[in-house]
Amino acid sequence: MAERDPLIQIGTSGWHYPQGRGAWTRIVYPPPKARGGVDELTWYADRFRTVEVNASFYRDLDQGITAKWAARTPPAFEFAIKLHQQFTHPRMHAPSTRELAPVPEPSPEALAHAMDALAPLRESGRLGPLLAQFPPSFQATPEALAYLAWLTDALRGTPLAVELRHRTWSDARRETLALLDAAGAAWVLIDEPKFASSVWQSPGVYVEELRQRPWAYVRMHGRNAAQWWDHEATEDRYNYLYAPDELEPFVDVAAAAAALGKKLYLYTNNHFAGNAVANAAQVRARLGDPVTASFPRTFLERFPHLEGVVRTDGLF
Repeated sequence: MAERDPLIQIGTSGWHYPQGRGAWTRIVYPPPKARGGVDELTWYADRFRTVEVNASFYRDLDQGITAKWAARTPPAFEFAIKLHQQFTHPRMHAPSTRELAPVPEPSPEALAHAMDALAPLRESGRLGPLLAQFPPSFQATPEALAYLAWLTDALRGTPLAVELRHRTWSDARRETLALLDAAGAAWVLIDEPKFASSVWQSPGVYVEELRQRPWAYVRMHGRNAAQWWDHEATEDRYNYLYAPDELEPFVDVAAAAAALGKKLYLYTNNHFAGNAVANAAQVRARLGDPVTASFPRTFLERFPHLEGVVRTDGLF
């Protein structure tokens, strides 16, 4: 692990996938006995400098949890924290009472509680940006614009990345950027299957816009269009491995950010069976910052094309 805080931060969305066909156990992580008592987060943090926390979307965090995360990671490690669904997904949060609600209701008290839970990360220097991921149904209506303005203002002082997925936001590109710029928030560049209602984004345009902005945030969800909406298990949506040529536009974005002196966070969310780890390692290698700690032999057995990109030392 490098001791400095690098300008370009590459990692995965989540580190704990213990169940299902897409589990990371015995692919990314060796069996517990072979780890010598080292847990998954510590193992992960020996190989990457940042992680995006997805668990915070589904359950409230508390200082006990985040203090343990801080204790299990090196000082330069950064956690990007996804906001709880109550702040972005009203239908998921309370479907019985807000089934048709398209916009969350501002809750300063709930937001203050969520931020208080992050104090151990903030105080130890491990808190990276917050992520507000809105659903595809969240459109650029006056009500949505007002809510987004409230949220970005309420979180002013903490880096906030905003993921907007409906095309109305890119149709109103100037207004969207003006709102986010006013709060110093980053518009997330996302890669996922594209549909008629999808937001329009381009890595090339994103780089041009980055020249006028202080930092960037990239999320790569995979391109499994066939199982994006129609799947047996949610994990199937993320069963996608980017080919090297598909990674290149995002390598270019990261390289451009570095050349511009801009901070950039890039997270791979195609987590099925370790795909995200493989692609994150590839992006780092292409940027001249390879992962130096070894992986289990089973990792290269699943991803033989990473021979020479990562090492196993014949372990496990």
